[in-house]
Amino acid sequence: MYDIVIIGAGPAGGSAALFAAKAGKKTLLIDSDQGMTKRAWLENHYGIMEMTGAELVEIGQKQAAKFGAELVHAKVSNVTQAGEGFQVETENDRYEGKHVILATGALVDLAQHIGLQTKDGTEPRIKTVIDTSPEGKTSIPGIWAAGTAAGVSVHTIVTAGDGAKVAINVISELNGERYVDHDVIKKGS
Repeated sequence: MYDIVIIGAGPAGGSAALFAAKAGKKTLLIDSDQGMTKRAWLENHYGIMEMTGAELVEIGQKQAAKFGAELVHAKVSNVTQAGEGFQVETENDRYEGKHVILATGALVDLAQHIGLQTKDGTEPRIKTVIDTSPEGKTSIPGIWAAGTAAGVSVHTIVTAGDGAKVAINVISELNGERYVDHDVIKKGS
């Protein structure tokens, strides 16, 4: 069983996977390659002079994999409660996770299918979003949401930060205490 299954590997999901895997959590990142970020041109993302959205997504997935996140290319069709967590179904496989993070961008059809509460979106062209608490909790305990699907701005820098925030909250819940991830430069580096 995975500690955290993340659905959607754009900036929000990739960032969540990076934090989860780096924290030592068994992490699965499932992506259907339907994200809008791959069409983006980025010049307003802090720390990046200019880059395609496709490059940003690829780098983010590689960072998460570096720390042990597993990446599966598939479309999730259902999420159901199962034992101590959830069963996540794709076209061909089933995975189990203690917590699930939905980072599905502008797409909320899966969230609606599994019965999560939604609300009107406030971003241009984003009609519906998942109703979440400030921590990223949804109406089903153990299922979280991050990024545009959770109602934050569509800008990659914002969705990446929101994915990290939600992952830190899930990690903190799993650990039973607040989690912080700060690396420091080693002497002699």
